[in-house]
Amino acid sequence: MLSPTQALRRILAALSDLSPLPPERVPLAGVLGRALAEDVRAPSDLPPFDASTMDGYALRAADARRASARLPVAFEVFAGRPAPGPLPAGACCRIATGAPLPPGADAVEMQEEAHRSGRDVLFARAAERWRFVRRRGSDLASGAVGLIRGTVLDPGAIGLAASLGRAELRVFRRPRVAILPTGDELASPQGAAAEPGLILESNGYAMAAAVLDAGAVPLLLPRAEDSAASLAAALEAARGCDALVTTGGTQAGPRDLLRAALSAAGARLVRWRVAIRPAGSFTFGRWDRAAVFGLPGTPGAALVSFEVFVRPALRAMAGLPGAGRPVIVARLASAQSKPAALTVYTRVRLEPRRSGLVAVPLSRVPGALASLASQDGLAILPVGRDRMRRGSTVEVIVTRPPAT
Repeated sequence: MLSPTQALRRILAALSDLSPLPPERVPLAGVLGRALAEDVRAPSDLPPFDASTMDGYALRAADARRASARLPVAFEVFAGRPAPGPLPAGACCRIATGAPLPPGADAVEMQEEAHRSGRDVLFARAAERWRFVRRRGSDLASGAVGLIRGTVLDPGAIGLAASLGRAELRVFRRPRVAILPTGDELASPQGAAAEPGLILESNGYAMAAAVLDAGAVPLLLPRAEDSAASLAAALEAARGCDALVTTGGTQAGPRDLLRAALSAAGARLVRWRVAIRPAGSFTFGRWDRAAVFGLPGTPGAALVSFEVFVRPALRAMAGLPGAGRPVIVARLASAQSKPAALTVYTRVRLEPRRSGLVAVPLSRVPGALASLASQDGLAILPVGRDRMRRGSTVEVIVTRPPAT
């Protein structure tokens, strides 16, 4: 069997031609969380002029080398307006925060350190050259790179791009992901209990949310029945997407027809046994240029497969680094047993306690939906150990930061 690391490495290598997808131009309002596909350079100095960082008085530092210097006020300068002219020698000017320094000025003194008396100002301390001045080009000189290719755009990066005069940016395209739940046992959620023998379909909605959270664009298809005709029609609706995520139907049972339907449609698939629990069986392949991920039908197993294998792959296609999840260290709140040959991902709730962060294990039953809704992360119980004592240190993939 493959280790989880080996399986993921094979997936990423097989998708290297799609990682990342081609770039597109997007207005600034739509680039949050996207990966930048170009270097962004400053077209001019930033800031474009020497500016005051305080409300106070601009002056020549040489005119107030000692405390108690007295200088007349020549004029006022406000933010958003140029100075009316150069600062006369031996004078100062009233200046507002963000206003440009007049030519000749090289210092600002805050108003709390100055006393206005008529037309004159008495300075309480000696001036210091460039004190309270934001120098021209101090953020970025003209031509300098402000944002590098691959940057994940957050509010600060978007603000910088706007300050550099950019109304749109080239970012890597987000993968379009078709999501296909399968199975005769599934009923569409209608706000009512399913008929006897049926269960309300939940995987499609969970996968759509997981795809969106990974930085991709979900297309949730209607569930397909366990018949060749229904599966073929569903797959036809998925054509043209960058990836296909399916749940159920890829095992070897008499009603597991999805692999055959995908192969008939032209997909090239491999089925791996991966040394993890849950979700030890995993189907991967290519369908034309699209990636195919065949996940188990059990909700908990499907979400673990998505977290460990699909999420990093979709992020690579979007030009985003890694899995985008923090991995922290916590102590187990209770003893855990497991097969030594497997890496087990167990759902946990994270609780800050006096002794540090504690991971409280939740139900391991793959179909236990209530524990899925309660989890803060997945504790990684490593291969090579069949029992972990209470208080043992484990790594936890944080899927939802705990409330503080």
